[in-house]
Amino acid sequence: MGETEQRPTAGSRLGAQENAGISTLEHGQKPPMTPPGKLVSIKIQMLDDTQETFDVPQRAPGKVLHDAVCNHLNLVEGDYFGLEFPDHKKMMVWLDLLKPVMKQIRRPKHVVVKFVVKFFPPDHAQLQEELTRYLFALQVKQDLAQGRLTCNDTSTALLISHIVQSEIGDFDETIDREHLAKNKYIPQQEALEDKIMEFHRNHMGQTPAESDFQLLEIARRLEMYGIRLHPAKDREGTKINLAVANTGILVFQGHTKINAFNWAKVRKLSFKRKRFLIKLRPDVNSSFQDTLEFLMASRDFCKSFWKICVEHHAFFRLFEEPKPKPKPVLFSRGSSFRFSGRTQKQVLDYVKEGGHKKVQFERKHSKIHSIRSLTAQPSEQHTEVPKQSSSFAHGGDNDAAAVQSCRQGKELKASTEDTGQHKSPSLKKSPKEGRKVDGAVVSTVEEEEEAAKDKMQQNRPQSQQPSTGSLTGSPHLSELSINSQGGPSVANMSLSPNLSPDAKQSSPLISPLLNDPSCIRTDEEEEVKRKRFPTEKAYFIAKEVATTERTYLKDLEVITSWFQSAVSKEDCMPETLKNLIFSNFEPLHKFHTGFLKEIEQRLALWEGRSNAHIKGDYQRIGDVMLKNIQSMKQLTVHLWKHDEILIELENGIKNSRKLETFCRDFELQKVCYLPLNTFLLRPLHRLMHYKQIMERLCKYYPPSHIDFRDSRAALAEVSEMVVQLHGNMIKMENFQKLHELKKDLIGIDNLVIPGREFIRLGSLSKLSGKGLQQRMFFLFNDILLYTSRGLTASNQFKVHGHLPLYGMTIEESEEEWGVPHCLTLRGQHQSIVVAASTRSEMDKWTEDLQMAIDLSEKSSGPAPELLASSPPDNKSPDETTVDQESEDDLSASRTSLERQSPHRGNTTVHVCWHRNTSVSMIDFSIAVEHQLSGNLLRKFKNSNGWQKLWVVFTNFCMFFYKSHQDNHPLASLPLLGYSLTIPSEAENIHKDYVFKLHFKSHVYYFRAESEYTFERWMEVIRSATSSASRARALSHKEPHAY
Repeated sequence: MGETEQRPTAGSRLGAQENAGISTLEHGQKPPMTPPGKLVSIKIQMLDDTQETFDVPQRAPGKVLHDAVCNHLNLVEGDYFGLEFPDHKKMMVWLDLLKPVMKQIRRPKHVVVKFVVKFFPPDHAQLQEELTRYLFALQVKQDLAQGRLTCNDTSTALLISHIVQSEIGDFDETIDREHLAKNKYIPQQEALEDKIMEFHRNHMGQTPAESDFQLLEIARRLEMYGIRLHPAKDREGTKINLAVANTGILVFQGHTKINAFNWAKVRKLSFKRKRFLIKLRPDVNSSFQDTLEFLMASRDFCKSFWKICVEHHAFFRLFEEPKPKPKPVLFSRGSSFRFSGRTQKQVLDYVKEGGHKKVQFERKHSKIHSIRSLTAQPSEQHTEVPKQSSSFAHGGDNDAAAVQSCRQGKELKASTEDTGQHKSPSLKKSPKEGRKVDGAVVSTVEEEEEAAKDKMQQNRPQSQQPSTGSLTGSPHLSELSINSQGGPSVANMSLSPNLSPDAKQSSPLISPLLNDPSCIRTDEEEEVKRKRFPTEKAYFIAKEVATTERTYLKDLEVITSWFQSAVSKEDCMPETLKNLIFSNFEPLHKFHTGFLKEIEQRLALWEGRSNAHIKGDYQRIGDVMLKNIQSMKQLTVHLWKHDEILIELENGIKNSRKLETFCRDFELQKVCYLPLNTFLLRPLHRLMHYKQIMERLCKYYPPSHIDFRDSRAALAEVSEMVVQLHGNMIKMENFQKLHELKKDLIGIDNLVIPGREFIRLGSLSKLSGKGLQQRMFFLFNDILLYTSRGLTASNQFKVHGHLPLYGMTIEESEEEWGVPHCLTLRGQHQSIVVAASTRSEMDKWTEDLQMAIDLSEKSSGPAPELLASSPPDNKSPDETTVDQESEDDLSASRTSLERQSPHRGNTTVHVCWHRNTSVSMIDFSIAVEHQLSGNLLRKFKNSNGWQKLWVVFTNFCMFFYKSHQDNHPLASLPLLGYSLTIPSEAENIHKDYVFKLHFKSHVYYFRAESEYTFERWMEVIRSATSSASRARALSHKEPHAY
C-alpha cells in the first residue's frame, strides 16, 4: 500500500494529495493495520480504463485492497463501488471484503480486477461529491459501450451528447465530428452522429459537473440503469433474467421488466443448490405464492446472486452494518456470509458531518478541469449538486424519446405578458381516440358554453387573426389522450428533455409542443421578439408565485371582506365566533397584501425593457420568498386556530337555524364560488403551494446561482411550517369533506361523527327488480351509503340504504348476472349487486372497498346503528319496493342543471352523477396540491378567434374571469370525466402551447403563454382528468391520512 501512494502517474492524474478519506471508515478511525508478510501485486482497472498496481500483503482481507484504491483516488463515497474479477470458472464475482485477497484471487498475475459501481442509488442527488458523480458517469459511459445499458436511439444520442459536452466543451461542428470519429461510445455510432451533435448544440455553457449530473438524471430513469442480468428459469422452465436493485429483486424477460419484488414484501432470501428461493410476506391481495423458486445454471451462480441480493438489501435498507453471527461450537449450517461496510445511511451521515477534506481532481478525457468547491457548506445536503433541468421520460425501447427541435418565438398575441424564444419539442403518434367517460351529457355544459360566449362577447378584445404567412412547413400533432390512469394511451410517443444548460427550454413530461422545423416567423412572433420579456424558467416560476398569490388574496377577501360585510348586516352570529374568525383572517390578509406587492414589484424590475437581458440582482425571487416566509412564521399562531374556526362555525350552524340559513344564502352569491368552509382552509393549503414552488425553483437552480442559497433557505423554512401543520390540515380536510357531503344528503342525521373518514363517492348502477338503476354511493371507513337524486329544491340525494362494512365480502359476478363490470357486495344482513360504467371504475371501487373492509375488521367490532333517520335495511336486493322512486330519479338525472337550484346543482357529487364517474379522498387531496391561476387564451370548437381569460383551476374545475381583478367568475367548467389531449393535425390549430379538453361533443382549446406555463397547466389539469391509485396513499397507520 505504501508504494501505491508513491506512484506519480495516477496521483498526478487525479490530483492525489494526502489521504482525504477512507471509504469504509467511520469519522475519526484510522486505516486498518496492514498484516505483515509478503506483498502481492494486484492490477486494478479503473473506470477511466487506466490500470494501476497495488501491493497488498498475502493475508490481507479484501477490505484493505478496496480501501487502498479509494484512498488512492481520494474517494470519500467509496462504499458505492466494488472490486470485480473473474474467478477460476471465469465467472465475474465481487471481491469479499472480509476474506483474504489471495484466497479469492488465486493467480493475481493473470487477473485484472475492475473497480466499478456496485450500488446504484435511486437518486444521484444523494451522491454528495463531484468525483463520485464523475465516476458514476464513467460507469454509464462504459455500460453504453458494452451494450449493458440499453435504450432507444434518441436516449442514447442524448446521453452521448452530455458525455461529449463534458469531454470537449461547447459545440463546434468540426471538433465534434473529429471527436466522434476518434471515440466510439457505442457500436454503429455513425448512424447517430447527427442526432448527437444536434443535442450537443443545446448544451452551450454547461460545465463538466453539470453534464455529469444531467447524464445521470437521464440514465437513472432508464429501465436498465445499474442492472446486471443473471440468467434463470421459472418453475415452468421459461427463460428469464433476475436482477437486484435498490428497490428489490427484479424479473426480466429479455430486457423487459415483467415483475418486481420490493424489499418490503420479501421475508427471506435463500438458495438450495441451483434453486434461488424468495419467501414473500403474506398478502391476501396478492396472487403470488408464498415462496417463489427460480432455477439457475449452477450452485455457484445461485450463491453469487444470493450474495449480491444480501448486500443490496443491507446497503439500502439497514441503518448500520449487520453484526457478525456467533460461530457455532460444533458445526455450521448455511452460509456465514454477511454484508461488510457502511450502509448508505452511514455514508450520507458521514459526508454531511464534513469529516473529510475536499480536494481537486482532474478528468482524464476532459479538456476542462473540475475543482471541488472548497467553500461549500457541509451541513447542506446537496451543496454540490448541479441544477437539475432535464425532464425526460424513460423506459425500455419504447421509451419516450427526445426529439430535435428548433427555437420558436410564437407566443400569445392577446397576452400582455409574452415571453421570448422557446424550444418546441414535437410528439407524434397514430390518431387514436382517447378514453371518454360514459354517462349522460350534462346539458348545461353546452348552455354554459353559449352563455359564456354571450357574456364575454360584449367585452371581447380584438380577435387574434390567423397568420397570413405560409403554413406549409408547420407540422401538427396527432392526438395524445390521457387515460383514466393518467398515462398516455399510446406508448410510442416522443417527448423532449431539457436541452439547455440554463433550463430556458425545459419541456414537460407529458406535454409535447408544436415543432416547426422550418422555424417560420410571423409578424406575431416579431412582435413578441420586440417585447423581449425574460425567458428563463426562474422568471415563470416567480410569475406563478404572483398569479397564484392574486387568487389566494381574493380567496381571503371572501372571508375578510364579503363574508364579514354580510355578517355585520345580519344579527345571526355570536360575537365570540365573529372575533374568532375575523381576528385570525385579517392579519393574514394584511400580510399577504404586502407580500403580493413585493412580488409584483420584483417582477416589474425583472421585466424591465431596457434591462431585460442583463443579469442583475433583481432577476431572482428567493430573497423575497425567504424574507416573507420568515415573517409568515410569526403568523403561525393564526394558522393553528383554523381547525377551531372550522369546528366552531359548523357547531354554530348546527345549533342555529338562522346562522345555517345565512351561510347557505351566502354560498349562493357569485363571489363564493366554492363551499364556504373550503375558504377557511385556504391558508393551510397555501403553505403547501409555497413549498412546491420553492422545490421547483431549487431543482432548477445550480448551487452556484446567486439565488440558490436564499431559495434553499426559504424551502427549509416553509417545509418546517408544513410539517408542523400537515397533520392538523389532513384532519380538517376530512372534517370539511364530511360536512360538505352532509349538505348533499337527505335521510342521515349524524354523518359527521368522531373517527369517520370519507373514502370515495361516485355513481354506480344498482340491480333491483326493475333492472339496473343509477344510484350515488358514498364509501366511508365504516359504512357504505347508496342514494338516489331527489327532486327537492336543493337537489339533494336521498339515502335509500346503508351497508356496514364489518364482515362484508366482495365478489365479481359478471357471469352470474350477465352485467358487465358487476360486483356483489355481501353484508352480514343484506347483499346488493352493483355495476360500474367501466372496468377501471370497477377496479377503483373494488380496491377502496376492500381497503375499507380491512380497516373496519381491524377495529373493535361492528359499527353501531349510525343512521338515525335512514330507512330500515332489511329488504333483499330483488324487492322492487326498495327503489320505488327510481323512475322519477332517473328522469331527473337527465334534466338540465340550469333548471336546478344553483346552491347544490354544480357540486362534485352532482358532476359525478351526471358524468357517471367517481372521486376518492386521495383525488381531493391531490386537487388541493394542484391549484393554478393565470392567463390563457380559449377557443371553442367552432369559433375562429382566441379569447384571453383569467383562469383559476381548483377543486377539479376551471373558473373563468375577464381579468384577475374580477370578484367572481363568469363561467366554470368541471373537468371530471374530461379527456386532456393535444390537438390533432386535422384540427388545424397552428399555434404553440395548445392543449385540448373534450367530453363527448364538447371541445375546448387553450393556449398558454410559455413552455413552462403550458407544462404546469397540463400537470394540474391531468390531476383532475385522471385518478390516483390508492396504493400511493394507504401506507399510513394514523387516522385521517388520506
